Amino acid sequence: MSHQAKSTTGLVAIIVILGLWSSSYAGADQAGLQRDYNVKPVPFNHVHVEDGFWTPRLETNRTVTIPYAFGKCEETGRIRNFEKAAGLRTGEHEGIYFDDSDVYKVMEGAAYSLQVNPDTMMRLYLDKLITIMDKARWDDDYLYTFYSIPAKQPEKRWTNIQVMHEQYCAGHMYEAAVAHYQVTGDSSFLKIAIDNADLLCETFAPDKRTDPSGHQEIKIGLCKLYRATGDEKYLEQARFLLDQRGRKGRRGPDGNGGLYGEYAQDHKPVIEQATAVGHSVRAAYLYTGMADVAALTGNMDYIRAIDAIWDDTVGTKLYVTGGIGASGGNEGFSEPYELPNQTAYCETCASIANIYWNHRMFLMHGDARYIDVLERTLYNAALSGVSMDGDRFFYPNVLESVSGHERSPWFACACCPSNVARFIPSMPGYVYAHKDRDVYVNLFVGGDATIQTADNTVTLTQQTEYPWDGRVTIRVEPQKSETFSVCVRIPGWARNEAVPSDLYRFEDAVKDEAVVRVNGRRVAPPVEKGYARIERQWDSGDTIELRLPMPVRRIVAHEAVKAARGRLALQRGPLVYCLEGHDNDGQVLSLVISDDARFKAQHRRDLLGGVTVVTGRARAAKRTVAEDVVLTREQPFTAIPYYAWAHRGRSPMTVWPARVPEAARAEPADTLAYLSKTTASFVHKSLPAVTDQVLPANSADASGGQLDFWPRKGTTEWLQFEWDRKHPVSHVKVYWFDDSNHGGCRVPQSWRVLYRDRAGRLQPVRTSDAYGTEKDQFNEVAFETVETDAIKIDIVLDKDWSAGVQEVVID
Repeated sequence: MSHQAKSTTGLVAIIVILGLWSSSYAGADQAGLQRDYNVKPVPFNHVHVEDGFWTPRLETNRTVTIPYAFGKCEETGRIRNFEKAAGLRTGEHEGIYFDDSDVYKVMEGAAYSLQVNPDTMMRLYLDKLITIMDKARWDDDYLYTFYSIPAKQPEKRWTNIQVMHEQYCAGHMYEAAVAHYQVTGDSSFLKIAIDNADLLCETFAPDKRTDPSGHQEIKIGLCKLYRATGDEKYLEQARFLLDQRGRKGRRGPDGNGGLYGEYAQDHKPVIEQATAVGHSVRAAYLYTGMADVAALTGNMDYIRAIDAIWDDTVGTKLYVTGGIGASGGNEGFSEPYELPNQTAYCETCASIANIYWNHRMFLMHGDARYIDVLERTLYNAALSGVSMDGDRFFYPNVLESVSGHERSPWFACACCPSNVARFIPSMPGYVYAHKDRDVYVNLFVGGDATIQTADNTVTLTQQTEYPWDGRVTIRVEPQKSETFSVCVRIPGWARNEAVPSDLYRFEDAVKDEAVVRVNGRRVAPPVEKGYARIERQWDSGDTIELRLPMPVRRIVAHEAVKAARGRLALQRGPLVYCLEGHDNDGQVLSLVISDDARFKAQHRRDLLGGVTVVTGRARAAKRTVAEDVVLTREQPFTAIPYYAWAHRGRSPMTVWPARVPEAARAEPADTLAYLSKTTASFVHKSLPAVTDQVLPANSADASGGQLDFWPRKGTTEWLQFEWDRKHPVSHVKVYWFDDSNHGGCRVPQSWRVLYRDRAGRLQPVRTSDAYGTEKDQFNEVAFETVETDAIKIDIVLDKDWSAGVQEVVID
């Protein structure tokens, strides 16, 4: 059928279908959508934010991040790819095969932003993109630019859905199209999505292709499309694709397809999975899609599975910042309690996906513990992913840095910047919810919302300076006076619960409790599932006052978390804090905050856009020549909210400062190597690492930093140590860096030690020792004692490999 003929038929269908739908989840009350979540969110377009913390971020996203991301999509060829596929340009495909998804995600964010500010130019820009995409699709509505240019390649499509992400891109298209229609009422983009989804349903079915996609985004998009249209086949398709995961004997492009394994959560059927494994973004998207399908079908097997997976995640695999995904190797989950700080991956996309998942869990169970996790992730791990100026981004979000990090302007794989662009404007949709007659206040954000309950319309207006202050005033204005409950969340951190598991706990108990007043009178409503349920007859103008205590809290981790042993984290309200070198004379990793230290909170309008800092006193840990660790000087410290780090240039940072000397990265002892002026022929990583006296676990251990000469190969490189006076020297020890099992460095071909003689010439030392190149140990050379003010180490690299140095000892 031609596009013209399909267009007429499709448009009639859309007009009929869209009459059933008014918002993202409202379809549950309409014909054709009999089931949905027990609790229903108040859509973002029914929430108006006027808040000191969030309004600037929403505005920055609208005026900076979204235009910036579109600009980068143009600059990097992502949009040109659609123009080429539409026949408007010629040339090869540019970028990565799944780059279409970034354009869709930014379009979704732009659609959300139009709800806040109906920008004519942005609307016209979206119209232009939609017109191009309409022309770029094939006659059968397939749309994927990588197989469309320089010419259509029908023999390649759907041939490797494990890797090529056709369905991943389609899922993001569906989400963007639904958001665009939801805000504008224009069905042009939605029609493209519907036609494409029809093709998907025709291609993948029980009697046709049964292999699922490698990335799980498609299920979320299909469920949104089902809610938008009421067409059952999209829900059935989402359920069908879910049920193919982990099933042997699937029919793929070349017969029976094998399983993709744990990386893609395809090692066993989804209803049999009980632990979080593999790529963390794929995982959280899978669990989000499972929640959607479970809610819409009533399938308890899905619910039991994601309940168990959630317990595993929050009990053993959640960072204190709310991030998920410890390992960079698989961009995902590691073993239980394996939560390293310096190498934490905590991908920004994973934090956003974790918010999506926990929001669905709340809608399913009506329990505040899911919002507790959502809030922790939102204010910490997710916000860390974007600069306050809106145009710089983190892909991983580490919890400790030796020399500092800086956000990047873009990435070749730009999933995180584009995800930020769409996520930030959707934030208002997490603030409120309702069930039957009752309304829920989940997050504390200034502004108002109009909530359509079972038989009333209720407007809630919040005034607050949260997260800096725990005072919240909520004005309740029902359209008609009646009895119902306003369920106000009492955060876990205000109930002496750090997280809803034993993974983290507050070391210090606080007696102050949350206080609730209605119309000025203190009340004691029952707290059910984390919500203060205030049931009464509400009249227009009634007010709720909530007072949440906000002392500075010490957090300690489960003993099984090795990276947090002997350490503490600081939290105030929903915010996790970190120490950054800029505020602490450049030293944070050596500081020890004792258990009896006192803290003070102070709001600084002059710092980082206005933040509340935590101050106190700490002691510095230092190594002695005898290799002991002692506490030396006392000094003040200042901690800032974690999301605000890395905005002032590179500087050391830690979320988990030491509480005992043994856990600190003690300042080096005053050895010859440490006191020298150290130089090198070439530095790829950290030159100070060679004298910092932090010993690696093995030669491949990069967690403490190392000097390496990458990408140089087959050259002679050197390290030199100089002093302002002569010293007797008779030994040099070198610990090599070798990551040849996965990287580009190997122990060198050879090396030698030279000293500067009285005439200022560099001479080889006299030794009968062999110059060792063994891994995972010090290689020591003893030589005749020399009186010198300089030692040089010449290092000959293998012709095919670079090399590096972990540590040098001179005595």
